Amino acid sequence: MTNSDTSIHRRFPQQPIGVFDSGVGGLSVLRDIRRELPHEHLLYVADSGHAPYGDKSPAFIAARSIAITEFLLTQGVKAMVIACNTATGAAARLLRQRYAVPIIGLEPAIKPALTCTRSGVVGVMATRQTLASAKFAALLTECAQQPVRIVPQPCPGLVEQIEAGNLNGAVTRSLVAELVAPLLDAGADTLVLGCTHYPHLRPLIAELVGPTVTILDSGAAVARQVRRRLNEAALLAPSSQYGQEWFWTTGELVQTQMLLTQLWNTEAQLLPLTAQG
Repeated sequence: MTNSDTSIHRRFPQQPIGVFDSGVGGLSVLRDIRRELPHEHLLYVADSGHAPYGDKSPAFIAARSIAITEFLLTQGVKAMVIACNTATGAAARLLRQRYAVPIIGLEPAIKPALTCTRSGVVGVMATRQTLASAKFAALLTECAQQPVRIVPQPCPGLVEQIEAGNLNGAVTRSLVAELVAPLLDAGADTLVLGCTHYPHLRPLIAELVGPTVTILDSGAAVARQVRRRLNEAALLAPSSQYGQEWFWTTGELVQTQMLLTQLWNTEAQLLPLTAQG
């Protein structure tokens, strides 16, 4: 990758898209981006050395987001995707003020959930920071006119299980069952996965909540938004380009490589990112 800072230099369609998350959760979003945009080069940073973000202060998360964005800009990215609901709430506005590249964030898929629910109750599984953020509060206010009850459910410990590679073990199963029980008891027939880690547990969640409950996440919508933003800026990669991926982590290399192999593919190679640690 080139070393041009795209906040001050001209951007080109052949340049990569930068994507980051507190860990491997954002790989769920990266997969949707790859499906939507097969010709794009994708650079992914897992900030696993500072995961989870859900129990960190907004100031800390903003500082991490700036550091990772600065790194990805040195790699010549033409756009940035914050593949993390918590980081979007804490840092998206700040990043957009500081950098000229298109910056696409996330929001929990509450709006589509409003059209899916039959019972009128939607459960939202997310980190404490996401549920406490001004962005989430604004989203609830925007949806307040709808005759739907939104039940937030903080999920402490769930990101840690995923970062440990425990996607279906006894501890994870017990924790997920404990977390979804209040939502089902409240009558929720639609669950919103408000953290990009949680789609990695979709098969387990679906098994535990049953076939009558609809499960939604934001990945596909984010991928479509990335396409729209790149198209508007005339930055879509040419169809002749073969899209590739590069990966970095601030965490323990062996553990994160194991997760990358498990959640992405066996050929993915991971590099250490120490300068931003």
